[in-house]
Amino acid sequence: MAERSFVEEVKKLRLSDGELFRGEGILAVTKALLESGVSYVAGYQGAPISHLMDVLADAQDILAEQGIRFENSASEATAAATLAASVNYPLRGAVTFKATVGTNVASDALANLASGGVTGGALIIVGEDYGEGSSIMQERSHAFAMKSQIWLLDPRPNLPSIVAAVKKGFELSEASHTPVMLQLRIRACHVHGQFVAGANRRADFTLKDALENPQRDVSRIVLPPASFVHEQEKVKERWPAALRFIEEHGLNEFFSAEADDIGIIVQGGSYNTLLRALERLGLADVYGNTQVPLYVMNVAYPLVDNEVLRFCEGKRAVLVVEEGQPNFVEQNLATILRQAGATTVLHGKDMLPVAGEYTAAELLRGTRAFAERYGRLAPLPVPAPVRKIIPLKEVAEIGVDAAPEPALPLGDSVHARPPGFCTGCPERPIFAAMKLVERELGPHHVSADIGCHLFSILPPFNIGNTTMGYGLGGAGAAALNAPAGKRAISMMGDGGFWHNGLTSGVANAVFNRSDNLTIVVDNNYTSATGGQDILSSKAQNATRSTGHAIERAVRGVGVEWVKTLRRTYDVAGMRDAIKEALTTKQKGPKVLIAQSECMLNRQRREKPLMRKAIADGKRVVRDKFGVDADTCTGDHSCIRLSGCPSLSIKANPDPLRTDPVATVLDSCVGCGNCGDVSHAAVLCPSFYKAQIVSNPTGWDRFRQWVRTAVIGRLQRSEARRRETYAF
Repeated sequence: MAERSFVEEVKKLRLSDGELFRGEGILAVTKALLESGVSYVAGYQGAPISHLMDVLADAQDILAEQGIRFENSASEATAAATLAASVNYPLRGAVTFKATVGTNVASDALANLASGGVTGGALIIVGEDYGEGSSIMQERSHAFAMKSQIWLLDPRPNLPSIVAAVKKGFELSEASHTPVMLQLRIRACHVHGQFVAGANRRADFTLKDALENPQRDVSRIVLPPASFVHEQEKVKERWPAALRFIEEHGLNEFFSAEADDIGIIVQGGSYNTLLRALERLGLADVYGNTQVPLYVMNVAYPLVDNEVLRFCEGKRAVLVVEEGQPNFVEQNLATILRQAGATTVLHGKDMLPVAGEYTAAELLRGTRAFAERYGRLAPLPVPAPVRKIIPLKEVAEIGVDAAPEPALPLGDSVHARPPGFCTGCPERPIFAAMKLVERELGPHHVSADIGCHLFSILPPFNIGNTTMGYGLGGAGAAALNAPAGKRAISMMGDGGFWHNGLTSGVANAVFNRSDNLTIVVDNNYTSATGGQDILSSKAQNATRSTGHAIERAVRGVGVEWVKTLRRTYDVAGMRDAIKEALTTKQKGPKVLIAQSECMLNRQRREKPLMRKAIADGKRVVRDKFGVDADTCTGDHSCIRLSGCPSLSIKANPDPLRTDPVATVLDSCVGCGNCGDVSHAAVLCPSFYKAQIVSNPTGWDRFRQWVRTAVIGRLQRSEARRRETYAF
């Protein structure tokens, strides 16, 4: 199951010409694809475009009505290679994946696609999550666009601009025979708004037409000498064609271009944030009317020299707002201005941060500095020096006013919140078991992988030495396949396993006779990207083939030592299996498959059903765990070895003991990990399990009455006994 269902929202995709479409950015993208006459769509899920894949999956009946083929690709490279259908045929195709890791994976296919060029429109929708919202290395897609000469669109984050970018992206691709990359940042993906819909359009030339009338153009195949010609085509034909199209169709926008002799050049994706900064400075209003001329580049690559020079003509200075580093746009603009002999002063990274996300606060500082330098704002007054803080009790004695304590910056006053496992996560006990093994065998080199299990590098586990990419946990430990007293451990998720890990990790280990251990975390779906089904998912999927066991695939490539644990919450069992894999005399790669369903997705599925059953008057039983405060020693090893968010501490009820005791919060989902950890670590018997019964039967009530009576009698007897011996 996916993280979120769009079954209701996708009904809006049937809106026809002239109707008003209201919704989220990703829904608008899907609607634009339908209106563009696209023939096929493929992709791999990943933030921030995971929901786009979910929308497409929930809209498969609507796509089928238009003859559109949709695929959940095995990887980003698979998705990018799908665009090969547009090389020889006038088929419009779109693919989507996360950047820049997705673009990294897809780069070989994209380079070949850009070299040979396309006949039909080819659109690559890239989910750009640069900055604080990112879960990846801080890089941008811009470099890939420049490297392979793929045009890069970065539209203003509002629905009409996004829809226009999709449609014009296909047209630009066809006009220049070049694939086009559409960059959607996090805010663009999830922005809400409205636009006037058009009619959904079926492709004039279909996939069926292509299959029944195969075409072949050897000059489009990337093989010398054709590949040498492709390079010349890019510069002499495709580039000029793209520039003509961008200018003629006004893809870039000018706002108040002649209003002043200074201006700002900004990529479309940063427009809203810049406008907010200008509004805070009193240089623009909330409706977009600006006193400072703006040149908004909805096309971030290539730059259009004529438009840049036209905007800069007669201006003393311009500020370029380019998020991230290197400053590709700023360097390009400098070249354009200098070669044309323009005298306009160019500012950029000298007034704005060299690297990092351009938040509203950063743009406010940068634009203020620019406006102050050129006389559009008065400099801020120099703050008075902060007087010495005098304690209130001393004020009356010395007869002066106490100076207020200066407020701390937000970053200093708000605690950091590092990512961690969800409550009840089935991966938490795996690392608790690894810590228990570490107590016996000492620390091991652990090659981490992309996915939720990467959170193990943080407290309380502090496990993990490196991470090299999705599904590359096994490959990351390949160099450490050497005779030694210890074996290296590699982590891998089920999503990473099917994406890349089976070949680059497991098969590579077999081929090179590795003696290390690989732990594959199998939680039924690609949990970290939103819970989409994969080959090993146990859920029945009407449009996909599931139920293919990871163990069969591992044995199929030659691994002999394979074990599958079907309940990761069995901490003692996990501990023993890991210890055996690290100490066995058997040579060759070892693979341990740790299975348990992602608790977050399980709760999403079960909670609505449970609420409905309770509302319908049905008997529902829920497990909750607790800590007996009288038994708890206050050691807190249960917290240190699990780190569960539902475990906390409270004051000790015993007046003779000062150490706080452990307690279980109401957020507990009843996975039992805390108790299992405690018993596996031979810590204490203070954990207990209670059952909460909704809509109890008569038998439930009778049993509860008997229990209450018996326990109450025993408690009263014990109280009398204590009173007797108290004196």
